[in-house]
Amino acid sequence: MLRRDSRRLVCVLAVAGLLVVGCGGEASPPGAGEVSGPAGAEGNAAGGESNDDDVEADRDEAVPNADAAGDSVVNACPDPVEGFAVSVDADGRPFEQPASAGRDATNRPDPRTLSGPSTAEIADENIHPVVNDPAPKLPVTVESCDGETVQVTETSRILAVDLYGTLAEIVFSLGMGDYVVGRDTSTGFPQAEHLPVVTPGAHDLNAEAILDLNPSVVLTDASIGPPEVQQQLRDAGIPVIFFDDARTLGGVPSQIRAVAGALGVPEVGEMLVEQTEEEILGSMSWAPEDAGPLRIAFLYTRGGAVQLLAGPGSGADAMIQAIGAIDVGTDIGLGRSFTQITSEALIEASPDVIIMMTEGLNSIGGVGGLAKIPGVAQTPAGEKQRVVDMADTQLLSFGPRTGRTIAALAEAVYAP
Repeated sequence: MLRRDSRRLVCVLAVAGLLVVGCGGEASPPGAGEVSGPAGAEGNAAGGESNDDDVEADRDEAVPNADAAGDSVVNACPDPVEGFAVSVDADGRPFEQPASAGRDATNRPDPRTLSGPSTAEIADENIHPVVNDPAPKLPVTVESCDGETVQVTETSRILAVDLYGTLAEIVFSLGMGDYVVGRDTSTGFPQAEHLPVVTPGAHDLNAEAILDLNPSVVLTDASIGPPEVQQQLRDAGIPVIFFDDARTLGGVPSQIRAVAGALGVPEVGEMLVEQTEEEILGSMSWAPEDAGPLRIAFLYTRGGAVQLLAGPGSGADAMIQAIGAIDVGTDIGLGRSFTQITSEALIEASPDVIIMMTEGLNSIGGVGGLAKIPGVAQTPAGEKQRVVDMADTQLLSFGPRTGRTIAALAEAVYAP
């Protein structure tokens, strides 16, 4: 059984074009373990040994199960680091966020006076590995999130697939991109564009396409499926490792460490965690200090037939909080990560800004189409058309580029 909401693989959302097959029979958007309507109704490598004693010591701390022989048992589902880059470092040690974190927020207008739509764009979409071509220490035994024990003996042909492109982003950031043999549709950064796609039906894994690539190890999670394909790969003798698919800031360092450990490069993982922490810290504190926090709603739509408001655990809540704003879905008491929207709930939420995925906004005819959704026009965001969109493959990735994502989102909200 997969941990937490991962125990129920997210399901086919056919009307949204998100062909992720689940085992519970419910339709879920990206990041959603379950969807409910109002009033409780169901809605739906080779080189990385370091000579640095300090780095080696960090590795031993990061992989506490390392034995004297150098072999290790890696937990693919470690606990998140609660408060990561907000109140604690990657090891959970408290720190005081530097006053200089983020760009200067002084002399900006009250964001409530802004009007019109804007698009959040990452200035640099490229992956910048912390090292080049690290040497893995193999074999590695991994406790997969689905309860299986998997041994990794070779990393020469890696396939990393999930709904958000997060796992591939981590692998490339670790400097092992040259060994990746395929990609999912969400892995959209430039270095991976040449790779063959193994999800030809939107986000549905194709077993034949994967087997043709002959991967030596498959990294995946419960956000993508169908699960029968992942099991078919295991039956073919391919090591398949499930990682945690939760969308939280606290999960970022944990997942980087888990992936790096599974690939036999834990020291490089620690370097990547440090780099990621620095970028996240540098992206915060955009909100003007002399204005109260904005109320922001994340709406998930596809073609008008799917209209969901994000809440706690959606991933959008973490991004909104990271830019110093209030996630209205959480604030009005939604109990699940995505809930079928009603005009009354949206008006009550009273968002100053609405955030959407770019393809979702396009699917309903842009800002004009959004205004036709009941309740939108009666909100402060609707009145001023304060709509911020961001690429589907970036907004909820929660990988090594999270700092850049937060900075791009904050700029689009506060300084479009």
